[in-house]
Amino acid sequence: MSSHGDPIPMISAKSGPLSGVANVPGDKSISHRSLILGAMAVGETTITGLLEGQDVLDTAKAMRAFGAEVTDHGEGKWSVHGVGVGGFAEPDQVIDCGNSGTGVRLLMGAMATCDISVTFTGDASLNKRPMARVTDPLALFGCQSVGRSGGRLPMTLVGAPEPVPARYVVPVPSAQVKSAVLLAGLNAPGQTVVIEAEATRDHTERMLAGFGAEISTEVTDEGRVITLTGQPELRPQHIDVPRDPSSAAFPVCAALIVPGSDVLVPSIGLNPTRAGLFTTLREMGADLTYENERIEGGEPVADLRARFSPDLKGITVPAERAASMIDEYPVLSVIACFASGVTDMPGVKELRVKESDRIDAMAVGLRAAGVEVEDGPDWWRVTGLGHGNVPGGALCASHLDHRIAMAFLVMGMASNAQMSVDDGGPIATSFPIFEPLMAQLGAAVSRA
Repeated sequence: MSSHGDPIPMISAKSGPLSGVANVPGDKSISHRSLILGAMAVGETTITGLLEGQDVLDTAKAMRAFGAEVTDHGEGKWSVHGVGVGGFAEPDQVIDCGNSGTGVRLLMGAMATCDISVTFTGDASLNKRPMARVTDPLALFGCQSVGRSGGRLPMTLVGAPEPVPARYVVPVPSAQVKSAVLLAGLNAPGQTVVIEAEATRDHTERMLAGFGAEISTEVTDEGRVITLTGQPELRPQHIDVPRDPSSAAFPVCAALIVPGSDVLVPSIGLNPTRAGLFTTLREMGADLTYENERIEGGEPVADLRARFSPDLKGITVPAERAASMIDEYPVLSVIACFASGVTDMPGVKELRVKESDRIDAMAVGLRAAGVEVEDGPDWWRVTGLGHGNVPGGALCASHLDHRIAMAFLVMGMASNAQMSVDDGGPIATSFPIFEPLMAQLGAAVSRA
């Protein structure tokens, strides 16, 4: 699969029992951060289990352009010889981040307090996404930016030659914005403070501490107050990347709706700021269990076992849980189709500005497949039909969005008629082995 070539139409049809072990790729969020922080450390950082999807490969290429020595040793083993905090070189070429909102926003933060100028671009989807949410707080450090109208890529950032520390209250829950500010704060003197009213994924904070930064988190009346002391010398690390819970969502959800299924997904990261989907599925009545719970590399990890669950019930997902499962709502909406009753999903306006407008993309496709969906600016509602009653039979647009494509393909595995997506190519950005992995489990997934 390729996210940068001709469209790859795909179909999925009603499948027999899914069974076996689903070794999903490494965590995308941790993979991005491993490369970036490795490049900002002094010495060699080694990484195992790196996700080798296109998004992460684009970040690796960017780190080379910034002057770090990044080496692929094969089988997910990588090394990064860093240049130190503030040591980035000015790239000779435009930095193309492909489809990755995480990659471009973290890179912007990492270079914002270096005395260099960098031009960023991406694919058609990324170039539609708002960047002002990152460039506005980076301006507090002294970083300047100029881009297309609406704060969109292509965009050039001029790093602050004499950065100052910043204090920033994140207006909308976003780990990308929080992380960009913290990465910028690394090369600013004094203390940079980020305040978030709702907790978002905390991989950046955990990894900064692991690399030797002085960082603390305190819960106050304002929310989570994160304080970072700037200009440390980061120590190189060995990072064993856990498997991605956002990728695990697809074989897990498929197993819950395909009769007779029993799938084990080993070594999944269960960071509480990421595991909201699994909590929600269990509340809906899913037969989903955690086995061999443990801590690896400072992150909670477990093996997930998912079995067919014919009696799923619709629920109201707490709005405060949205940040911990924001990428999983597309596939959750598919599960909601096979549940009985209504599933309400409030507090999800962030879905409107992802790789696509994910609420609209899923609502249109689900309606075409015979499911009742209502939606508003910050919420949506799916009326489930129960197991065996979902018509399917729709051709759905992926909108260059990997999670939209995979969600509809999961739906086709249990609906009465096959589901089709116009382009499965973007799946390569996060889950390049999706097609063979699902086929190995017994799913009827193929290219059209």
